[in-house]
Amino acid sequence: MGATAPRQILAEEAAALVKDGDFVIVGGNGGTGTPEALIEAVERRFLAGQGPHDLTLFHVTGIGAIHEHGMCHFGHQGLVRRVIGGHYGLQVPFMALIDGNHIEAYNFPQGVMTGLCRAMASGQPGILTHVGLETYMDPRQGTAESGGRMNARTTEQLVDHVRLLDRDWLFYRVPGAPRIALIRGTTADEDGYVTMEHEATTREDLSIAQAVHNAGGTVICQVKRLARRGSLNPHMVKIPGFLIDYIVVEPEQMQTFGTAYDPSRSGETRVPTSSILPDPMSERRVMARRAALELRPGDVVNLGVGVSAMIPNVAAEEGIEDLITLTVEAGVIGGVPGHAREFGTAVNPRAIIDQGYQFDFYDGGGLSCAFLSFAEVDPQGNVNVTKFGNRFAGAGGFIDITQNTRRLVFSGTMTGGGLRIGLAEGGIAIRQEGQMRKFVPAVEQISFSGHLAREKGQEVTFVTERAVFQLEREGVVLTEVAPGARMQEDVLDQMGFQPLVSPAVKPMDARLFRPGPMALRDEFLMKAARPRVAA
Repeated sequence: MGATAPRQILAEEAAALVKDGDFVIVGGNGGTGTPEALIEAVERRFLAGQGPHDLTLFHVTGIGAIHEHGMCHFGHQGLVRRVIGGHYGLQVPFMALIDGNHIEAYNFPQGVMTGLCRAMASGQPGILTHVGLETYMDPRQGTAESGGRMNARTTEQLVDHVRLLDRDWLFYRVPGAPRIALIRGTTADEDGYVTMEHEATTREDLSIAQAVHNAGGTVICQVKRLARRGSLNPHMVKIPGFLIDYIVVEPEQMQTFGTAYDPSRSGETRVPTSSILPDPMSERRVMARRAALELRPGDVVNLGVGVSAMIPNVAAEEGIEDLITLTVEAGVIGGVPGHAREFGTAVNPRAIIDQGYQFDFYDGGGLSCAFLSFAEVDPQGNVNVTKFGNRFAGAGGFIDITQNTRRLVFSGTMTGGGLRIGLAEGGIAIRQEGQMRKFVPAVEQISFSGHLAREKGQEVTFVTERAVFQLEREGVVLTEVAPGARMQEDVLDQMGFQPLVSPAVKPMDARLFRPGPMALRDEFLMKAARPRVAA
């Protein structure tokens, strides 16, 4: 189809187009751009005993709100046979299918996933990249999980190690020919030309539509409203009409899973940053503040989930958000990125580009610095954020970002599981220690290779609520301890290995632990800009 104007149909009719065994690409990023009405209709049809069964699902990154929405609607045995995804932490019911060995499952880096959409569109066999070397993506790791495989049921290797031009590379294979695309926009005209003026991200929906169209499949687009033929501004059109087969109108579609529509997230209006209230004081805010001290004027920054997603709030409170450029891998540039259900979007963005172009910039080493979380750290500086016990969240953009950015700051509490921290005047009070150590003799899975980082000369800092560490050539080095924390009992004794201790170890800045702004702007302006370093 696609040679004529697309048909407007109901969500239930769209769901009936998905057949047993189909390869389905689902658009969306977290809660933005998710064709929720289409996904819900597929679930309803399956639960009514009408199929489909044994689908292969492909989604670039996590789609859901932990226990609801998005991919959570596909969390039923028999509905899915295989999944290839960039992240699973936002879709816990679906992740249970993977943990229970009910489906085959792969996890590839988010930038690789968006690249695979473009490879499928252009008829290429896969993606050749350095992203994933010396992590669990690398088949040379020789484990059941190498090559991004997520459980024992998943045996086919879709990642190959390649030696080319005296360098090591990974080749991620295209997993097949897609038959169905479920994507979303804001407005479609009578010929199917789609704009995204109310979307907070534009993702890779164009590449998805091209890939499915060129494979002879069916492209179904959910939109908010219709427009007259030829009335849309061509600069605003993201997907040409000949790629669209069916249109489903859902007037009540949410901008994100937390917001019906905020015009400041799609660029229609701007709001004063003074309207952005500071996050409550907590150990997480302490870590976000300490991480923010590593910023420099002119930095182009990526922010991960968790504690790192709180850094924009700190920058806004301190009045330095105009001196740096914050970015999110979904394609948002500038503004104040959101977190929780608004992650992937930003208030007052300066630009919103397709996600594939964002990762081209990241993978080429364009970022000044990046802020991410950690779940485990070992003596070599290896970091695990992807697998702990039976929870396998996957990489998202973590591997793309950490392998290609010169300056990295990882944040996380010293221990987990019952940790209770109080904030005293200018310091901390540990009221109850966590049951789980995060600094361990060996990480369960290598999401970030400390060995590769040292070889490449990356600058790496680990920030906790009570101590700060640096990764040096000799290993992990303790450099700061929080006021109120004892170095031996509260730091060293809570680690599964003995770090090096800097002879110049110093207290963490007492301002981190006090409510109210830290008055950083003037001293921030005195810092030297970070020099640009070629990848």
